[in-house]
Amino acid sequence: MIAVIDYSVGNPGSILNMLRKIGAKAELSADEKVLSRANKLILPGVGAFDTGMANLRVKNLIPLLDELVMKKEIPILGICLGMQLLGKGSEEGIAEGLGWLNFTSVRFKFVESDKKLKVPHMGWNNIFVRRSSLLLKELSVDSRYYFVHSYYAHPNEPQIILAETSYGINFASVLQKNNIFGVQFHPEKSHRFGLQLLRNFAECC
Repeated sequence: MIAVIDYSVGNPGSILNMLRKIGAKAELSADEKVLSRANKLILPGVGAFDTGMANLRVKNLIPLLDELVMKKEIPILGICLGMQLLGKGSEEGIAEGLGWLNFTSVRFKFVESDKKLKVPHMGWNNIFVRRSSLLLKELSVDSRYYFVHSYYAHPNEPQIILAETSYGINFASVLQKNNIFGVQFHPEKSHRFGLQLLRNFAECC
């Protein structure tokens, strides 16, 4: 069973629908018993970094998630803001992140020649695979995903980057370290490409 973590941030309904399309058993919950019996976790997210961390604290989820992810090594997929929360912090706020991956989220800053690029980065874009992973299995070279974000991960460990995306700069759009996965885009809004990525997470990772 895949548990989609309910911390009152994000678009969990669309994620659940996509998981059910691929035949994966999934449940939205913040209940300790439900999360503890899951064999995979998804941390969705839309909104502000500090709000996301505050909601995790209010629901007393951080100690439980530390136990499940870092000690029991349950696979987890962070989506958009959910991925950013996996890092150490963000220029968007002052809260500390979960700290499971060694990166900080930074805001897009463009030089004068790139001022035509809007922030947030919004719409469809490709990913360029830098390292093989079961998460990216059977994805075609023209795979496109839907992005909506003003901040992106700036890893201090380049080896955790699975794929990058170009938007004025090349930024890390897919990350992995051991059982911890993150995508900056929204697979639940990315049609067949997102469906395949979620299938890979559910069946392979």
